[in-house]
Amino acid sequence: MAGILDGVDQRTQLAGHNRFELLLFKLGGRQRFGINVFKVQEVIQCPSLTQIPKSHSVICGVAHLRGKTIPVLDLSMAIGMRPIDRDEKSYVIVTEYNRTIQGFLVGSVDRIINIGWGSVKAPPSGLGREGYLTAVTEVDGDLIEVIDVEKVMKEVIGLREQASDEVIDKDVSGAGDRVLIVDDSMVARNQIKKVCDQLNLQYDVLKDGLEAWEHLSELTQNDVDLESYYAMIISDVEMPRMDGYTLATKIKNDPKLKHIYLVLHTSLSGVFNSSMVQKVGADEFLAKFEPDELVKTIQKRLQVFHDLNKQ
Repeated sequence: MAGILDGVDQRTQLAGHNRFELLLFKLGGRQRFGINVFKVQEVIQCPSLTQIPKSHSVICGVAHLRGKTIPVLDLSMAIGMRPIDRDEKSYVIVTEYNRTIQGFLVGSVDRIINIGWGSVKAPPSGLGREGYLTAVTEVDGDLIEVIDVEKVMKEVIGLREQASDEVIDKDVSGAGDRVLIVDDSMVARNQIKKVCDQLNLQYDVLKDGLEAWEHLSELTQNDVDLESYYAMIISDVEMPRMDGYTLATKIKNDPKLKHIYLVLHTSLSGVFNSSMVQKVGADEFLAKFEPDELVKTIQKRLQVFHDLNKQ
């Protein structure tokens, strides 16, 4: 797989234009799956794995790569399919999700495709594993399934979902304030909702950027003052139909919406995202998912929001 992830500069240019690149792979059968290239650090043939006693059944073991020890998860088992043969024909996709590095064991790796988020749809019911999918798209007449890795990570590794009591500022009450949450992952939506509940915030929850844009447009047509209606918007980046970068660009270019505080909250991480936040005009970037940091970000915004509404 040498060279499959070359050309990062070219891929960076796709962001902000509602386009991205998808790494296609197979698990055990003919069905192809996809993962955003920007979450992938490298693709390697399955290395020797060290077993971990009493670990989750989905964890194949740990791999030692360039001085780091990373867990390797059988992605097929994680979504309820049969285990992948762990031999020289299988591959490990090394990824960074939610501030952690891990490998996903897959049967084979196909290729990288350039695709628009507009052609990526929510998963239809009846697939049998739609609970583990965030989206689907079509390539060469075949259905490509995009796995909800955040759900897999929560079930296998576990994530802290509630903020610590000590970071909650009792003097900054969110009672009566409303935020807009935009995320295609049910797990991520529920995580953010739990933090908002801790802060006594009201919230509206939408599943992708296009749905959010249509919602905001309808409110403006009804003469709703959105600067006071929403204290902030918390939006994912990777979403079907319209990504978070495109949503941010449209919001910040609209005179009636541009002053709404917008946080891009994503499992994509790195310097790339900081530069993209500036490019699309978002107010802040926050890597998923650390509830204490999310609370601090919300409370900081609420203090400013309350001061503005007093004027």
